[in-house]
Order: sequence, then C-alpha cells, then structure tokens
Amino acid sequence: MPGRPFTLIGGAAVETLEALAALGFGLSVAVEMIAGRTHDPATGFGVVTMTVLAGAGMLAVARGLLLARQWGRSPAVLTQLFALFIAYNLIQSDQPLYGWPLGAGAAAALVMVLSPPTTKALYAGD
Repeated sequence: MPGRPFTLIGGAAVETLEALAALGFGLSVAVEMIAGRTHDPATGFGVVTMTVLAGAGMLAVARGLLLARQWGRSPAVLTQLFALFIAYNLIQSDQPLYGWPLGAGAAAALVMVLSPPTTKALYAGD
C-alpha cells in the first residue's frame, strides 16, 4: 500500500488478527454447541453471537484503517483498550499463555494507531 505508513498497516494487521481470533473462538463455541457439549446452550448462543459480531466489526475497523479512513481510528483504540482489559483478566485467572500475547499485541496496536505517522496519514487532507 503506497503512501501508508508501517504504523497504520501494522495497527490494521493486529486488529485483523484479533478479529480472526474472535471469529475462531465464536466458531469453536458453535461447534461445541452443535456437538451437544455445552452446559448451557443459551449462554453458548450468546457467546457465539457476540464474538461473531465483534469479529466482523473488528474486520470492518481493520479495513477502515487500511484504507486510511479517519473513522477507523476511534473504534480501533476502543477495541485495543478492551483487549488490554481482557488480557489483564486472563493473566489474573492463570491463563498467561493467552493473556500476555493479547496484551502485547493490544499495546503495540495502540502505539501504532496513535503514532504521529498514522495521525498524519489519517488526517492529511484536513
């Protein structure tokens, strides 16, 4: 993508990876539900619905960033803040193998999305 800084592309890439992880988790819960291995189908349905919608929304945000759309920055920052919160809770609940990579990715994405080169690319025409 000519003219787009690495920070913008990197932020979009991290957002995409997180979106794919959310979609994958939602689909794995759906498979568990179909196989009849869930304790509470209503909760499973809620988890599937929320993760698939969140993943689809995050893919839209990543696309917006990649296309250098100004609107993509705020939801990208918001999703990374949520990811930091989730990472903290994963680490506190003895799941550091999930928490630390998520936290590191979210922190890196925040730095990239809020960096001066990204700001310049998103607001160059203003």
